[in-house]
Amino acid sequence: MARGKLRIYLGAAPGVGKTYAMLSEAHRRVERGTDCVVAFVEHHDRPRTEVLLHGLEQIRRREIEHRSAVFAEMDVDAVLERAPAVALVDELAHTNVPGSRNAKRWQDVEELLKAGIDVVSTVNIQHLESLGDVVESITGVRQQETIPDEVARRADQIELVDMSPEALRRRMAHGNVYQPDKVDAALSNYFRPGNLTALRELALLWVADRVDEYLQQYRGEHDISAPWKARERIVVGLTGGPEGRTLIRRASRMAAKGSGSEILAVYIARSDGLTSASPKELAGQRTLVEDLGGTFHHVIGDDIPTALLAFARGVNATQIVLGSSRRKTWQYIYGPGVGATVARESGPDLDVHIVTHEEVAKGRGLPIARGARLSRTRIISGWLAGVGGPALLTLLLHGMENGPGLANDVLLFLFLTVAAALLGGLTPALASAAVGSLLLNYWFTPPTHTLTVQDPENFVAIVIFFAVAVAVASVVDLAARRTHQAARLRAESEILSALAGSVLRGETALDALLDRVRETFGMESVALLERQSDVEPWTCAGSVGPAPVARPDDADVDMPVGDHMALALSGRVLPAEDRRVLGAFAAQAAVVLDRQRLVGEAEAARRLAEGNRIRTALLAAVSHDLRTPLAAIKAAVSSLRSDDVSWSESDEAELLAGIEDGADRLDHLVGNLLDMSRLQTGTVTPLIREIDLDEVVPMALGGVPEGSVDLDIPETLPMVAVDPGLLERAVANIVENAVKYSNGRERVIVAASALGERVELRVADRGRGVPDEAKERIFEPFQRYGDAPRGAGVGLGLAVARGFVESMGGTLGAEDTPGGGLTMVLTLTAAPGQVRPASPPSARVTS
Repeated sequence: MARGKLRIYLGAAPGVGKTYAMLSEAHRRVERGTDCVVAFVEHHDRPRTEVLLHGLEQIRRREIEHRSAVFAEMDVDAVLERAPAVALVDELAHTNVPGSRNAKRWQDVEELLKAGIDVVSTVNIQHLESLGDVVESITGVRQQETIPDEVARRADQIELVDMSPEALRRRMAHGNVYQPDKVDAALSNYFRPGNLTALRELALLWVADRVDEYLQQYRGEHDISAPWKARERIVVGLTGGPEGRTLIRRASRMAAKGSGSEILAVYIARSDGLTSASPKELAGQRTLVEDLGGTFHHVIGDDIPTALLAFARGVNATQIVLGSSRRKTWQYIYGPGVGATVARESGPDLDVHIVTHEEVAKGRGLPIARGARLSRTRIISGWLAGVGGPALLTLLLHGMENGPGLANDVLLFLFLTVAAALLGGLTPALASAAVGSLLLNYWFTPPTHTLTVQDPENFVAIVIFFAVAVAVASVVDLAARRTHQAARLRAESEILSALAGSVLRGETALDALLDRVRETFGMESVALLERQSDVEPWTCAGSVGPAPVARPDDADVDMPVGDHMALALSGRVLPAEDRRVLGAFAAQAAVVLDRQRLVGEAEAARRLAEGNRIRTALLAAVSHDLRTPLAAIKAAVSSLRSDDVSWSESDEAELLAGIEDGADRLDHLVGNLLDMSRLQTGTVTPLIREIDLDEVVPMALGGVPEGSVDLDIPETLPMVAVDPGLLERAVANIVENAVKYSNGRERVIVAASALGERVELRVADRGRGVPDEAKERIFEPFQRYGDAPRGAGVGLGLAVARGFVESMGGTLGAEDTPGGGLTMVLTLTAAPGQVRPASPPSARVTS
């Protein structure tokens, strides 16, 4: 029996319409005469989904009793007995109740597929096992129900059910997804716009990767090596010259015309020394292509056209963008150029675009990384011109009845010697001079066909020819060497200039500097190693590339920096002339490392200075607020002690109440000041223990008027690992602040909820709220927002609360309250082993 086919509707989050799409597909199949049944579909009381179940045959469910409750699960035996052509199975990642046939629903589906039944199912992206950590980092919820990725990847069809975050939130607000009492909690927690956008992107990328897998698998099965233009991938060939920015922007405009197009910029460096590109220009082009959404690649290859085409075919590129050659006309004697070669060898599967730019024909310089060493092609050409050229010239002149004369013959041979010097250097030129002298003597000076010279003038002519040929060859070769050296020194000066510029700009990115070293010298990995003394082991201060070495002795190249630091490179052995530039890089790396450490020390000094500033501001801020309650207390006490006035019992009670109120204000103010002092000096040491929030939060409400707060702390919340005393002080400050700034007509809501390994306490008021730009400023010491009167405090309550919360490993932030006002969100860590699984919409309580 043939295995059934699996079709999955994949969604980014609950409510996007997976079940709706699956049921709609079932109706279409039934209309076409397909035997389609509902094996298990949960409509979650959604009216539109429930309506679609009408008209479809539903298999009875199996009821299983577990812990005094009855649960309904899919009856696999009933489905197998019914043996439909297609079965609808919702929620593929569902965990079955203990006592079921299988532990997971996807295992039930496997049985149906083996029985030859086609299955249509649904799953959310957060239920894929490999994405659990990623989803948890986005939403804070650890999914307990997952399926192995292989189950989804084996599906015959995967269809993405997509919906924008705004549309999904509107559906939820209209009550189309969850019950009204759960909507606010869902919208303010799991279904935040940022969470939904990230999950949507995750789903799109996973499906795109799946499509690529299908495509690569098909190409492999059918032995297809030519790129398929199913998705535009544009490779930009960079030389490191100034025209690179023009090429990148041109490629970006080309990519913008097609949806899903991708830009890959590649720079190919030779493997025999310094790169010929300007490091500064290349770094700018890397930044530009990344800003435009592309990727930058650094490839090592001696044959640039071959390496470029291999890279393009390896990434399944469809287009290559190259710039018009910067070479001058005479430089084409060395070859047709990269652009022409790539266009000729690209074949019909790759489109090559040659883009004009301002640097066309302005000269590109000689390969500066190779010093005075010439390429094998140049050397062979020099020997052919120096040795083969005189032989061909001799045959040509000897075949002429009346030759041009000995003087002209000498000039022609001299021309070949100069050409040999230009192409192959000094050695081929000397060989050309020697061969030319012998051929002139043997074939063109009487007596011919002998190596003797009868006429002294002819002898002098041959000697002068040899001397001139050697001199010209030496001068030409020296000029070529000087040109190469000048070009190399220019490259070195550009590198050193870039390093000096980074020093002046204060750049402190050690990894970026090491990556520049790796690209400049074409290495596989670079590491900066250091140790405290000669007997201490080496430690890695920074590295880039795969498998960096742990000791300088293991590196292909090591450059000492002082007595206890070294730059270690792996990949190849550098020539001696490259070590000068490498030394500059090593020195700069040491400077960057020292600067990073100095920045840390400066930050510590800044904190000390900030503490001094806080203490100075403290004296200025409390000069009035400390004396105000003291003055009230002093006045009340003086009145009570006065013998001139006879106070009634109600007057005495009022004066005593004023004394108590002033003392409470003074105690609260002094407590906040002491707490802030402890926070600034770092002497707050939390005593962490596990405790329930409902034991701490009610105690923190003693300082607010009765009936001003609505408290909602579920008993099912996990315990939190906190210092109860610090948490009580923090919550008290937050609630008092909320009550103070509330509108007085509506109560402040204090609600708690659990989300994965976190527990959140939300304090929401209905006051005027705070603008986004001021939400962080209200947590700074001595900050009072708006027109708060002087008697309202010195602005330390929220600063102290955040300090206490952060000392316990939590966070405290501010959000807008839906409908107006401000919500303080206090996030704490659940105690180990206390995390309880909860579905996303019901995991949090609305505030």
